[in-house]
Amino acid sequence: MRSASPLAVSIGDPSGIGPDIALSAWLHRRERNLPPFVLLADPAQLAARARCLGFEIPLATVERPAEAAPLFDEKLAVIALNNAHIESPGTPLPDNAAGVIEAIERAVAYTLAGEAAGVVTCPIAKKPLYEAGFRHPGHTEFLAELASQYLGREVTPVMMLAGPQLRAVPVTIHIPLSQVPKRLTCKEIVTVSRITAHELRARFGIAAPRLAISGLNPHAGEGGALGQEDDAIIRPAVESLRREGIDARGPYPADTMFHAQARAGYDAAICMYHDQALIPAKALAFDETVNVTLGLPFVRTSPDHGTAFDIAAKGIARDDSLVAAIRLAQTLADNAAAGKA
Repeated sequence: MRSASPLAVSIGDPSGIGPDIALSAWLHRRERNLPPFVLLADPAQLAARARCLGFEIPLATVERPAEAAPLFDEKLAVIALNNAHIESPGTPLPDNAAGVIEAIERAVAYTLAGEAAGVVTCPIAKKPLYEAGFRHPGHTEFLAELASQYLGREVTPVMMLAGPQLRAVPVTIHIPLSQVPKRLTCKEIVTVSRITAHELRARFGIAAPRLAISGLNPHAGEGGALGQEDDAIIRPAVESLRREGIDARGPYPADTMFHAQARAGYDAAICMYHDQALIPAKALAFDETVNVTLGLPFVRTSPDHGTAFDIAAKGIARDDSLVAAIRLAQTLADNAAAGKA
């Protein structure tokens, strides 16, 4: 069952490659068999970038997402931002921050209202946002606050890197490696794993998700000889999950979790820190891996790369990860809709 609503794509930082890959994705929509989407952006800035790239793309300014689907085959539908963007490829500007934030807020609002099937976000840069007064660490935390305001309760966002060969979830994310053993808790491992298992059922369509839980230390601690955390923190978390009826196994040595035979035995790998999850995910499929935020009351995906200011407007940015993000967002939205039917 496919959602009747288009996806809402926020432009991200307009000085980066967000406009490049969004325009390219629409330009190649037929051969990529992309579902309809509406872009939240500044039409004038988009038109300027399209001219710079040599793209002949007819833009259609629309008021609501519902207007995008009938136009999608012939025109790229754009919901114009109230905060205009300055075309400054390669040079991020705090003056563009208001439009960047607005695009995200409106994409979320349309999705929560049922007017869009899901949110796909192009990359943002934190520095110009911070300079303009943005107080969130990044995209994920901002999305979680918007979701919390909508639900009236705190939301726990979980990052998943989803590729064609691996789904990997880090328990701790943007903290120094030295802090991981101090911050890692049994409760956090259980919470992240529980959310992951729920989303694998509800949105990925996996009836009985299998989770592989990594160890923290080499050889998963070697029975305590190489660290106590695996037996003291991670193993009790696995046992707790199993008591809840979640098919969780481990802790496994991380150096043997990601070869083909091992990956065949689970649906998602729960990893203890950022690089433990992201290195195998990106090594296996750098251009096709998608950043998915689990735990939100709406679908959100994003390309798994940054703004790439150095190649903005040069015609060499690859749109593969955005295309994968759009496709996956549609699949997750369709699965969620089917589950509610």
